[in-house]
Amino acid sequence: MSTRLSCALITLVFLFATSAYAQSAMPAPAPPIIGAKSYLVIDGTTGHELASLNPDAPLAPASLTKIMTTYVVFKALRQGQINLGDEVTISERAWRTPGSRMFIEVGTRVKIDDLLMGMVVQSGNDASVALAEHIAGTEGVFAQMMNQHAQQLGMLSSNFLNATGLPAEGHVTTARDLATLARALITEFPDYYARHSTKEFTYNDIKQSNRNSLLWRDPSVDGMKTGHTDDAGYCLVSSAKRDGMRVISVVLGTSSTRSRTDGSQALINYGFRFFETRLLYKAGEEITTARVWQSENITSRLGVLEDLYITVPRGSYEKLESTVDIPAIVEAPIAAGQPVAELKISLGADQLLSTQLRALDDNPTGSFWQRTKDSITLWFE
Repeated sequence: MSTRLSCALITLVFLFATSAYAQSAMPAPAPPIIGAKSYLVIDGTTGHELASLNPDAPLAPASLTKIMTTYVVFKALRQGQINLGDEVTISERAWRTPGSRMFIEVGTRVKIDDLLMGMVVQSGNDASVALAEHIAGTEGVFAQMMNQHAQQLGMLSSNFLNATGLPAEGHVTTARDLATLARALITEFPDYYARHSTKEFTYNDIKQSNRNSLLWRDPSVDGMKTGHTDDAGYCLVSSAKRDGMRVISVVLGTSSTRSRTDGSQALINYGFRFFETRLLYKAGEEITTARVWQSENITSRLGVLEDLYITVPRGSYEKLESTVDIPAIVEAPIAAGQPVAELKISLGADQLLSTQLRALDDNPTGSFWQRTKDSITLWFE
């Protein structure tokens, strides 16, 4: 059988440098036990799961709902549909919304920037409804927008019925979905996200403190949101960054403000202590080359188009094995960005990552002489 008809792959295996320390690295211990119905801890860069307990259980999110409300507002700002300086006329419905408040007054005009701070820092239900009405006309239509964004983000177990998190039958999400949302908000809107680290906000001469007490306890924490209702219990989504690594923790259904805070702190510390995130390859860096037949250039450089990171148990990075599978026959033309090979990263018997390697440059069809020579050569391969 000729090579042209073969489906074989050329496999290149690279071993990362091994040290005595790496050889003795132990797997991460079990995560701490906290009094929560559900939790999930992920690496904010890679999305890698670090610890979990019932992460897919559908639960009432209380004011963690406002993370999605915030996400929709940030989207509207990014798309130019609204501006931070726009003024919103406060409806009676927004003014009468029960629960936590930023104390806006009916009929007044309040800047979107202030409403955002009132929602993010003070967890104002009144601010949340005012923003929802301004963007979508009604809170009900805004909730439809929330669910559309949730679907686009892959939050397939979530259903939002309001912008506040006030109790409503069928208003649910999961720790996994909230972690996905938190990561998206931080990644897509880093400048807007900075509001979540604000410890205090004053509006209408009323100063209120951020309910996320981790902002005072741990200087690496820069967000994100607390929540509480009788049904949901005490909840907290928190995010922290240390030495370039970000950890996101979602804790749902604890019994008190202290238990959600202590539990979240324990999980964040666990993530940083027992895991590390490393840059494997930079965007545009040549990882390997592929022989390209009937092409202008004999080989094409292969790499990734975005920085490639990996999260591993701390101390095990040097034990990673990298395998590149390249089709036995690669023919021109090759366009820059075209997938050509597959990169697999493993730790022992566990495959941790698989991604496509793409051509870093165009490699057009070669001359008639080159094509003829390669065609003859291939018949004898």
